[in-house]
Amino acid sequence: MTEYQTIDSDEAVYRDGTIKLHNEAGFEGMRRAGRLAAEILDEVATMIEPGIATSAIDDRVREMTFDGGAVPATLGYRGYTHSCCISVNHVICHGIPSEKTLKDGDIVNVDVTPLLDGWHGDTSRMYFVGEVPLKAKRLVDVTYECLMLGIEAARPGARLGDIGAVIEQHARQHRYGVVREFCGHGVGRLFHDAPEVIHAGRAGIGPLLKPGMFFTIEPMINLGRPHAKMLSDGWTAVTRDKSLSAQFEHSIAITETGCEIFTESPKGLHRPPYA
Repeated sequence: MTEYQTIDSDEAVYRDGTIKLHNEAGFEGMRRAGRLAAEILDEVATMIEPGIATSAIDDRVREMTFDGGAVPATLGYRGYTHSCCISVNHVICHGIPSEKTLKDGDIVNVDVTPLLDGWHGDTSRMYFVGEVPLKAKRLVDVTYECLMLGIEAARPGARLGDIGAVIEQHARQHRYGVVREFCGHGVGRLFHDAPEVIHAGRAGIGPLLKPGMFFTIEPMINLGRPHAKMLSDGWTAVTRDKSLSAQFEHSIAITETGCEIFTESPKGLHRPPYA
């Protein structure tokens, strides 16, 4: 049975399996963290071009995070030594920044999580590098549509399964694979918390969505089959069939009337190509 916990913004919280319900102070904390995260990804849009090393993007993310009064939540997380994850082409998620450079035709996901005043603003966005093939553009478009359909389904009184069902239905209409090995998650004072947000499944099942819930929706959609495998570095997940993969992520809250997106771009840079 699902357990919910109403918490104050200054109350100690633990990853104990309960779904946290937050007050207005929590909403304000997440708005600030989410805006900083979105501003960082807006800046990244100005950097993406053939020849840039992913480590340079990571450096800028770290600089902006600290300048914003926050710290990168990934830095030191379970031994991770970078300030963001950068996943290129067939990398599904958790790609590690390096001196490897981007090339014309790549598609790239940059995933950032500034920790600002105790709150995690978790978001990711796709980028095009130069001239991108039509099939890659279509995958990215559909993945963004999956994210927004999932957000549209997130409202009080709905079930968590409603989100995954609508995402999977839309992806399958285009014969894309929906990754199940990785999912969205509760977020707030904790980086990863209950509930797990699976991006596939049946409508009408799972925990009831209640006002005050904070979580991410972050569908990972493959051009080919849905299966993932881990590389030997222990972080990088790639498609088993080496097909392209795309992902978008927002941190959201359930409100009394619907949902609020904490990580929306202030500049309107929602999906590529970015002007």
